[in-house]
Amino acid sequence: MSDSDLNPQPLPPQQPQPQYGAYQPPAQPGYNTMSIVAFILAFFVSIVGIILGFVALSQIKRTGEQGRGLALAAVIIGFVEVAIGILVFILVLVGLGIAASHGYRNY
Repeated sequence: MSDSDLNPQPLPPQQPQPQYGAYQPPAQPGYNTMSIVAFILAFFVSIVGIILGFVALSQIKRTGEQGRGLALAAVIIGFVEVAIGILVFILVLVGLGIAASHGYRNY
């Protein structure tokens, strides 16, 4: 009998075999942060929302991230708010002009 039969060496631990499942497509990059910020700011500071929306669109085109819809919505909402602001400003000026032309009358 040999000496190795009396004192056997332990076997190294077995590594678990990796489990292969169905094909999973590679994960898409997350949402572009600037498009989210642009969408939120479009409601409060429309000019900043418009600018950030255009910057986010160019970043999304370059990187392939998600968030194109948010960036487009920020640009559209920003422009609509600017147009409404200009329209309100014109209506206020017209109203003031009409009020000034009639003068103060005591009925």
